[in-house]
Amino acid sequence: MTQQAIFNWSGGKDSALALYKVRQSGQYHVQTLLTTVSEPYQRISMHGVRTELLDRQTASLRLPCRQLFLPEMPSMDAYERLMASTMDELKSDGATAAIFGDIFLEDLRRYREEKLAAAGWQAVFPLWGVPTAELMREFLALGFKTITTCVNEKYLDQSFVGRVIDEQFLRDLPPHVDPCGENGEFHTFVFDGPMFREPVAFEKGEIVHRRYTPAPKTDTADYDCGDAADASPFDTGFWYCDLV
Repeated sequence: MTQQAIFNWSGGKDSALALYKVRQSGQYHVQTLLTTVSEPYQRISMHGVRTELLDRQTASLRLPCRQLFLPEMPSMDAYERLMASTMDELKSDGATAAIFGDIFLEDLRRYREEKLAAAGWQAVFPLWGVPTAELMREFLALGFKTITTCVNEKYLDQSFVGRVIDEQFLRDLPPHVDPCGENGEFHTFVFDGPMFREPVAFEKGEIVHRRYTPAPKTDTADYDCGDAADASPFDTGFWYCDLV
């Protein structure tokens, strides 16, 4: 019997590949995507992608998307209250599984599983444990196309933001950077692939630098709904490429 599910969608490559695998398996019926959005900026959390592009992307995927709006720098308590309320609403529609694109961050998986189990949900991780280099090769071989929208300057310089990921991009990555950016090295926006009715049209806009003020880990939330990433703002800067 097909299980009703919601999919935690970031708009990035890991989300796209996980969704593809879920659809291929036939085990789950995805009722809706769920994306956390910065309310003040109207952009996907951490990825920095405008909600207008998110709308076009999910329309091309032919899936509804529930946007969970977060205030700027919410506390962990505030984040969890907003998320719990949203998940209760989604559960009332019959969904019992929540699907994520996480790959190997054990702490994040445990956090998700514990919170969801307490609310009667099952957490599902279609990409879990697969070597990230293998996942990237599969992603590209399937015909997905994605562009970097945010890079962490601790790991990568400005030249890596606003680039379409291809074999050359992967060869250019420093040895200490994960091919999927699973440690938060970079974030992406998928604009075409086997699930898309049509490519998502966009142009590259301004490249900007943002620096975040460090905050205590216990005081902040994991903002990334699909691609496992940074659990809090920390003492580093990010390069963003605006897509318009």
